[in-house]
Amino acid sequence: MNRLGFLLARTLRNEDALQRLSVPQSRLLSDLAGKRVALVGNARALAESRNGERIDAADLVIRINRAPMTSPESHGRRTDWLALAMRLRQADRDRIGPARILWMSHKRKRLDWESASSPGFYLHPLGDFAALRERLGAPPTTGAMMIDLIARSPAAGLELYGFDFFASLSLSGSRDAGKVPHDFGKEAEFVSNLLKNDQRIRHIR
Repeated sequence: MNRLGFLLARTLRNEDALQRLSVPQSRLLSDLAGKRVALVGNARALAESRNGERIDAADLVIRINRAPMTSPESHGRRTDWLALAMRLRQADRDRIGPARILWMSHKRKRLDWESASSPGFYLHPLGDFAALRERLGAPPTTGAMMIDLIARSPAAGLELYGFDFFASLSLSGSRDAGKVPHDFGKEAEFVSNLLKNDQRIRHIR
C-alpha cells in the first residue's frame, strides 16, 4: 500500500486494509518468545530510581508514547519497541529511535504514514482493545494494553518499570487522574492479579 492508499483507508476507516500494513499478532507474540522484556512506563516516580542499567540489560526494551527519559541512570538508554497511542513529533522519533512501532490506539485517525510504513509495524486489533475496555470498565491505557499483550506471549519474563497507576502522575504531561479517561484503580487491580498468577511478571519499583 502506498501513502495515498493508506490515507484513503484511514479516512474510510477500512480496518481490513489498515491491518494489511501490520505484522500478524501471532508473529509479534512469537518475536517475544524466550525474551526477558522490560516495559517502561512514564510515571514520574521512575525519575527518582536507579533502574536504568537493569532496564538496558533486558533482551527487549519497550517504551510508551513520548517515552520521556530523564536520565540514563533512572530510565536507561535503549528502546527496541515503541508502543504508541499518539502521533510523535519527528524530534521525539529521532530521539527515541525505536526499531519497531506498535500502534495500540483504537483511534486510527491518529495513525501516521511514517509509523504505518515502518519495518515490523504492528496494529493492535480493535477486538483486543474492546475486550480489555470491557474488563476494566474504561478505555485501557497504552501500558495496560501492552501488559495484557505481553502476558499472552511466550516471553520468558516481563519487568514493569514506571508503573504506579498515576500516583505520581506522568512525566509526559501535567494532567491529573480526573482529567484522563482511564480507571487506574481497575488497572492496578488487573496488574495485581497478573502478578499473583503469572510468575514471569515482576513489578519493579
